[in-house]
Amino acid sequence: MSTPEAASSLLALAQTDVASPLPTESLHAALSQPPFVHVPGTFNTRDLGLVPGSPVRPGLVYRSGGFLTTPLSPEGRAALADGLGVRTMFDLRSVREHEQRPDPEVDGVRGVWVRPGEVDAVVGLEDFVEGEGEKGYVKMYLDVLKVYAGSVKAVLEAVRDGRGEEGVLFHCTAGRDRTGVVAGLLLSLAGASAETIALDFILSRIGTEPAREQLLAFALKGSMAEDMHAPGFHNLCNLRISCWEAFVKAAESEYGGFEGYVTGTLGFSETDVAKIKANLVLQN
Repeated sequence: MSTPEAASSLLALAQTDVASPLPTESLHAALSQPPFVHVPGTFNTRDLGLVPGSPVRPGLVYRSGGFLTTPLSPEGRAALADGLGVRTMFDLRSVREHEQRPDPEVDGVRGVWVRPGEVDAVVGLEDFVEGEGEKGYVKMYLDVLKVYAGSVKAVLEAVRDGRGEEGVLFHCTAGRDRTGVVAGLLLSLAGASAETIALDFILSRIGTEPAREQLLAFALKGSMAEDMHAPGFHNLCNLRISCWEAFVKAAESEYGGFEGYVTGTLGFSETDVAKIKANLVLQN
């Protein structure tokens, strides 16, 4: 149901402060409608083509949080491979995350993990103290583009070479930050509006709610915060469109935007980019 009303309803719920748990009834209603898709053993799983306003073809590109159960249940494996038609699954996590909890094996689905840069994306709480944490998000997400460049390139190659026929899923731990950067890049290449891309970004506020406690613990450990009252921690855990907009502006300044990053840093040709765009929206 990709309507303006659906977008408005999802946006309103997604803008709920992270300090307040989402109402159970509203959460269940949101997770049972597009762009969310149900795969047992996963959370924050969405179809980029079903985000209201998205130009991406539904059933082609999926984003997700990490796997809650390993191995996946038969129902989870069937939903992923048969239900969604995923043929390649990309793990956007760090060396430690990947080694401690490898992705489950799913028949018919190729798993891909590209070893990231030696230094993981930096999270310093001091950068998240001012405003809504814009400075911290800009730094963190620009680091994602550098540290996980190999993974981003692999996802784009799969879209380019798949001819719009093979489902692709990519995930990190929360399916929020690293995954959000890659999703925003793909939506941008497909020609999505700034509003649509920002909506997809902030929908992780809803999608991560089922794993709320686990992810708060993950954030505490990763940021080395003493507790949830540490200065900057609230902004780190919250999702605000202002932070995404600040990152987009910074990427424009540093790379000439997402397309500039894809060609200038990742080395794709203009022909490659044209194929990626065409496959995303099936204009070929």
